[in-house]
Amino acid sequence: MTKVTEIRNPILPGFNPDPSIVRVGDDYYIATSTFEWYPGVQIHHSRDLAHWRLVSRPLTRAAQLDLRGDPDSGGVWAPCLTHADGQFWLIYTDVKRRDGAWKDSHNYLVTAPSIDGPWSDPVYLNSSGFDPSLFHDEDGRKWLVNMIWDHRQQGGDKFGGIVCQEYSVAEQRLVGEVRNIYRGTDHKLTEGPHLYRRDGWYWLLTAEGGTGYEHAATMARSRDLFGPYETDPKKHLLTSKDAPEALLQRAGHADIVETQNGEFYLVHLCSRPLEETRGAAPGRVVGIHEEDARRSPLGRETAIQKLIWPAGEFPRLAHGGCVPTATAPAPDLPEHRFAPEPARTTFAPGALPPAFQWLRSPDSARLFSLDARPGALRLYGREAPGSHFDHALVARRQTDIAYSAETEIDFAPENYQQFAGLIAWYNGFKFHYLAVTAGEEGQRQLTVLSCPADWPMLRMVQPLAAPVDLPATGPVRLGCDVDGMTLRFRYALPGADWTDLGVTLDQSAISDEAGNGPGNNFTGAFVGMAAHDTSGRGHHADFLHFNYEPR
Repeated sequence: MTKVTEIRNPILPGFNPDPSIVRVGDDYYIATSTFEWYPGVQIHHSRDLAHWRLVSRPLTRAAQLDLRGDPDSGGVWAPCLTHADGQFWLIYTDVKRRDGAWKDSHNYLVTAPSIDGPWSDPVYLNSSGFDPSLFHDEDGRKWLVNMIWDHRQQGGDKFGGIVCQEYSVAEQRLVGEVRNIYRGTDHKLTEGPHLYRRDGWYWLLTAEGGTGYEHAATMARSRDLFGPYETDPKKHLLTSKDAPEALLQRAGHADIVETQNGEFYLVHLCSRPLEETRGAAPGRVVGIHEEDARRSPLGRETAIQKLIWPAGEFPRLAHGGCVPTATAPAPDLPEHRFAPEPARTTFAPGALPPAFQWLRSPDSARLFSLDARPGALRLYGREAPGSHFDHALVARRQTDIAYSAETEIDFAPENYQQFAGLIAWYNGFKFHYLAVTAGEEGQRQLTVLSCPADWPMLRMVQPLAAPVDLPATGPVRLGCDVDGMTLRFRYALPGADWTDLGVTLDQSAISDEAGNGPGNNFTGAFVGMAAHDTSGRGHHADFLHFNYEPR
């Protein structure tokens, strides 16, 4: 029987933050946040904690989730996945407003008999704060904990502590008194609660310090569910805030799982700043950008650490200290690998290939079709890049620091308001777009549209000196090559070799930190296909395949 000896971090590369982990028999599942991307919540599966495969995105219909109008980095925050009473319980937040004094964060519960569903319609819980988590106590009662938002507070710390309220399964609602059980430490911004029961104690794991470079995970305990909670004398179980040399930065927002052999593991979010920016502090000029030096295009990822948790004592990272490491000792479990993801994606009638998502709308038929032209993904040009309502963009996560992506487009634009092509995307303020469009006289052209983190002005640049003329009809191959901080676009006509467009773009701008900075952007870089038609005619573009390969 083959066993893994070491787990390499991150275990879920690319945009996969706020992990919630659960074991059901020999199977492990991690749920992560998806924010404005649809369908909602990613669930990965493993049997050895080292190898993971995407198995579900459970929030698939309007009754469960409608993100139209949600802001960038709003939508689905910090899901919590648990298993009790023979079924899965999934708690999630839909954030409708995230800026200013108030946050509109609505919390829901769905259940399913298996990880594949069917997932129920949602039960509304509350809107008092975000990061809700469901705790199943030993006596069968269920308790919801979430951070509470206090708009009265001045400045950035409106995090009012962790509140607890009972959930009635019979009534499908929260019942009884709302109690504030923990207000955190002087590190502030207390959020991300998870409760555990062990050795006669209630253990409360929280995130603190915000999700930027001061992020941390803090443990507290109490003999009583409602407290008072005693904070770990060492304060933080996990943090990179004092270790700028560590590979995994911004470590925090964690959850704990016990293996079937009695070992403990902690999953947590992290990020990997580009090497060119790693040694810099925010506010310094580094390389080709000026404002926020450390940049992580892959966004917040999920890593794992082994824990030592003696009975009645606070847990500790197995390697000592609180700084996460790039590798972790593997559990005493048989190795279980999955087939690698193919580099080439072809399209067929039915469901979108699992690596891909789209933005906000539960009405996917208005945005794209796999049936209209068998063998192609047809995108219907809708609103402009950055629309919070009808945005025809289908993309996959960037999961590697360096990669190449290619697609082939068949598109006959009628005017300059219709454009479609290959896009490297973070949000409406951060993107690079190689687009087929039409010129003033209707001639087909190739252009590059770019918004390199220009928040809040949204000034778009066109780095090509002049558009490239294309034949009036026929497919065009589009490609991009990313290497850390840089992106270069290329194209090819049928039967011809690739032509580099001769411009180097700042890929570090397609990152959490660029623009208005870490703690304000929560997703990660994507690469994919897009179609836009600001004339309102819904002119379509067909994409014949898509390739993504690490370099």
